[in-house]
Amino acid sequence: MTDPNLDAQSQIGEIRERIDAIDCQLVELLNERAQCSLDIRVLKPQARQGLYDPKREEEIFTNVAKCNRGPLYGDDLREIYEAILHVSKEMRG
Repeated sequence: MTDPNLDAQSQIGEIRERIDAIDCQLVELLNERAQCSLDIRVLKPQARQGLYDPKREEEIFTNVAKCNRGPLYGDDLREIYEAILHVSKEMRG
């Protein structure tokens, strides 16, 4: 007979390992996204576009909402993306 407490602790440990691996993937993807933002920042003057584009931000929010399958709520994702966009604007290129 197995101890349910030990089984739950074991499952928690496994899930935390998955979270750590996912976090590493997120960091890699966020850095890739940040590099894309920096690449666009270099190109915008050549394309005679301003650095801030509120229409593009709304497109990003719309796209993220469309991709969302939960369990995060749309408002949660928007908050996360507002932080990502804020950091992107503050990055030094």
